[in-house]
Amino acid sequence: MVGKVTKPSALDWDVDNCTISRAMEILGEKWTMVVLREVFTGLRRFDDMRVRTRIPRQVLANRLSALVEHGVLRREPYQEPGARVRHEYRLTEKGFDLYPVLIALAGWGNRYLADPEGPPIQLVHRDCAAELHVEIYCAEEHPVTEHRDVLPRLGPGARRREDTTSTEHSD
Repeated sequence: MVGKVTKPSALDWDVDNCTISRAMEILGEKWTMVVLREVFTGLRRFDDMRVRTRIPRQVLANRLSALVEHGVLRREPYQEPGARVRHEYRLTEKGFDLYPVLIALAGWGNRYLADPEGPPIQLVHRDCAAELHVEIYCAEEHPVTEHRDVLPRLGPGARRREDTTSTEHSD
């Protein structure tokens, strides 16, 4: 049966202010997440991160600078006896709010990308040693366990596209 193809209503809405895209501009590069992993696991000094991760010096400097610029990390001065003042990198509140993202990413990697003998690190609860995982709850505190139970809806920042004619398509 041949009928009129209707375009998805999502094409009527602009994505220029998409917060996922904005987050990925800051976080969406491998070395950025590796730097955050190191800070979350307690490495805060440039040379320690460089030695452990083997990130090239300039790449590490750029990633740390960007994370500071975006308010994810803050620089704290320290000085070893007889040495110049240097800086440690500490998580800000904005940075700490990324912890569930890192836990979810590690869980996904451990499930699908670990070597046959298992993952190289497990994140566990300090009090009981149980492995951490991320769960999703709605604002009414109902658990959301199926992706089909999530419905995207327009938020207060949604903007209608100015030109919807360029989204026409044919089969």
